[in-house]
This record gives sequence, structure tokens and C-alpha cells, in this order.
Amino acid sequence: MQIDWANLITWHNLINLIDIAVVWFVIYRLMMLLKGTKAVQLFKGVIIIVLIKMISWYLGLETVSWIMDQVINWGFIAMIIIFQPEIRRGLEHLGRGSIFKYNKRQIREEEQMINALDEAIQYMSKRRIGALITIQLQTGLDEYIETGIPLDADITGALLINIFIPNTPLHDGAVIIKDNKIAVAAAYLPLSESNLIPKSLGTRHRAAVGISEVTDALTIVVSEETGGVTITKNNELIRDLTQKEYLKLLNNELLPAETENQNSVARFFDNLFKGGKTK
Repeated sequence: MQIDWANLITWHNLINLIDIAVVWFVIYRLMMLLKGTKAVQLFKGVIIIVLIKMISWYLGLETVSWIMDQVINWGFIAMIIIFQPEIRRGLEHLGRGSIFKYNKRQIREEEQMINALDEAIQYMSKRRIGALITIQLQTGLDEYIETGIPLDADITGALLINIFIPNTPLHDGAVIIKDNKIAVAAAYLPLSESNLIPKSLGTRHRAAVGISEVTDALTIVVSEETGGVTITKNNELIRDLTQKEYLKLLNNELLPAETENQNSVARFFDNLFKGGKTK
């Protein structure tokens, strides 16, 4: 059987392919924006409602079908209200052009942030000053930012150190970094109820794990008891990191990968475990 490429490759078919590709790209970006947020559960609820509507229509359940029609008709307005943070975050991403590759300026900003974090971590670790620093990635942290004290300040090691000095107004709670700025200090993060967290770890570590359970944020903890450095992301907790180890993880997570598409945290854990280190 010979394929008639002349009739297959037409302008109309090309437009259809572009149309399908754009729709799939939008759906993919929507899934990435919803990933790790509470909106995922609501999105599942919407799918269940649609399935009930289809089943009730097929079985002839008129009352159930009518109720589902009303839910769907009014659901569009409800969706805008419920998913408002995700919609706003998506528009912000489009405005910043962050769906595309990093430019050189963004890379420099990320490198400066890593250097500032390293300076602060080293100082606080040696002096056993407790710290909790959360960095927003793809998932929005607005609901947690609202609980803190607004700063909107440039990230410097000196500022981070001063925030966490004991008995100062801002030291209790989390610093949240958003768009390479210290958005707030003294913010409240959700505490994890996981039984897998060692009992020797305190509130800061539970908060770090808690935020990693509901978002994709990367969180750094400096222990007040031991000075140990811990990083959490995607419900993963890795403790007692050396300077070399946490810098490698921060670079993997915050700087764009040039060639590999493999998840950087998984890559870091694989390399770490091959070296004989455990959690």
C-alpha cells in the first residue's frame, strides 16, 4: 500500500496538527501548574461530576442528570473562584515568560541566590542558629506568604542571618523566597503528620516536610540543636548535608539543566546513595 503524501501533507492538515499541539501544550501546562497543589483534589472532584453526568444520562436517571446539569452550568463561575490562585500564577508565568528557557539574567540571579544561601547556611550552621527557608518553584505559595510579614527584599546572606538571630521579631517561622526575592519572614507552614519523621526532629523539620507534601517547594532547615543542614522537596527529607552536598542539590534544582531531563532530586539521591550515605 502506497501512501499518498501529496494529499496527506496539506495546509489544512498542518493547521489541524498545530491546533492539536497547542491544545495538548495548554493541557500539559495546566497539569504542571496544578501538580502538588490542593487544587488537584478539586480537579478530581470535577472529573467525578462529569462522569456521574455521563452515567446518569446513559442510564436515564433524569433527576440526577438535571442536578448534574445545574452543577456544571454554575461550575464555571465556581471554577474561576476555586482555582483563582492557579489561574493568577499561570498568567504570571506567561507574563514573565518562564515557560521558556532561562535567560542569562535569570541564571545570574539564581547563582547569586545560591551564594547568599550558602553564606547564611554556613554562618548559622556553625553557630547553631535555627533557620527555615522555603523557595517557591512552580507551585504557588501565596496562601502561606499571606501568613508572614512582608519584606520583598533582595536576597543576601547578611539579611537571612539577621532574620534568624534568636529573640528577634522575625526569627520564629519561615522565610519564603519567591521570584528571587525574600517575599516574607515569620510565615507559617503546614506541619506534617507523617510517622516516618524521626521523633528527634523538631517543628522546623515537620514544617519543611509538611510544605513538601502539598507543594513542589524546596525547603532548607538549619537545626538549632546540632547545626545540621536538611533539605526537603517532594516529600523527600535528607539530613546532615555537607556544604558540597547541599550546594550540588541547590544547583541541580535552581539552575536550568543543559542536557539531562532526569529529575534532579532523584539524580542527587542516586549519586548520594551510591556514595554510601543514607538518610
